[in-house]
Amino acid sequence: MKIFGNVLIILGIIFVSLFGYQLFQHDQSEKQSLVEAKERIGEGNQSSKGENNQPSPDLFKAKHNEAFATLEIPKLEKTLPVVEGTDPDSLKKGVGHLTNSLYPGQGDQIVLSGHRDTVFRQFGKMEIGDRFIVNVPYGSYTYEIRETEIVPEDDTTVIREMGEEVLVVTTCYPFSYIGNAPDRFVAYAYPVD
Repeated sequence: MKIFGNVLIILGIIFVSLFGYQLFQHDQSEKQSLVEAKERIGEGNQSSKGENNQPSPDLFKAKHNEAFATLEIPKLEKTLPVVEGTDPDSLKKGVGHLTNSLYPGQGDQIVLSGHRDTVFRQFGKMEIGDRFIVNVPYGSYTYEIRETEIVPEDDTTVIREMGEEVLVVTTCYPFSYIGNAPDRFVAYAYPVD
């Protein structure tokens, strides 16, 4: 019986160590992506210059898996990197931008997604009226949450043309769920003039 107990303790230590290592790797990846995003914002994107040499949101495009922007969440005192794509590799680096959606300033839906147990760890504190600030190479855009909803994980109806600029931020729900969460929390944030 003592051997069985020792085996369980060793297995527990191994699992905790693996989890800690993965969390450490994610944090390092996120920090590196944040540095890259800030550099990209600082440099601006020469290919997004319009005729009057001012940055143009209409011409902007990010490359897959590229850290190109930051998402500031003042209520949570966080600045997160935004990476092009929502595949597992992109989400390991930060908040993912859904490739089929638009970018700030382009006049319709912008979709950002992130894991509730990494970049959006404290997302349960967000409320109507809280703000997001998206910094991209051609400017800074502020959005205010006007509504939220909870949808099943496979519900893709939230991805659609909306006829106006809306920042849609999604993450897994419930926030404290262990394992693959069955739902998604969706926040709809609108531009602040």
